[in-house]
Amino acid sequence: MSDIAILKEMINTAATLPLEDRHGKKQVILREPPPANYAITIYGMPQDDEAIIIKADAFSSPKAVFQGEHGECKRADFVIIADTDKRKVILCLEMKAGKGGTEAEIIQQLKGCQCFVAYCREIGRVFWNQPNFLKGYVYRFVSIRDISISKKPTRLPSNSPTHDRPDRMLKISSPHHLTFDFLVK
Repeated sequence: MSDIAILKEMINTAATLPLEDRHGKKQVILREPPPANYAITIYGMPQDDEAIIIKADAFSSPKAVFQGEHGECKRADFVIIADTDKRKVILCLEMKAGKGGTEAEIIQQLKGCQCFVAYCREIGRVFWNQPNFLKGYVYRFVSIRDISISKKPTRLPSNSPTHDRPDRMLKISSPHHLTFDFLVK
């Protein structure tokens, strides 16, 4: 059984988003419900059996266990886990309608998302008896801001480092036509 199939068995469907067909290609619409009430679309997604989109903040905050003084109770909005012929990637995404949230807070949310994935990894290893579950995946971290502001072309700066750590997240402002390949470079 593939890692994606195990995750689809593991994660409650209420905490996932479906992929949609658009002109023979896959896309996903990431929505923040009211009062935030905004959305972005990611085009060029992998096939249904190659990816899962999880609303990471649907997972109840662990405030009953942790004090939360270091941001350990925070989580990013979404995590996309994909296993394709080209790559194995875990993409953690935090979205903000405006300029809200400091960079330090967004880093905490992305770290919380990484911890959520680590928890899922251990569940797969222990309860599904898969010692290599989610092994060999690379992380990518993305912050998307100013979603409700008029769209601008989305370009990756030519000298930007790989966004493989929360503190080196890819920062996108006023996104327009985001593609999966662009986000996981």
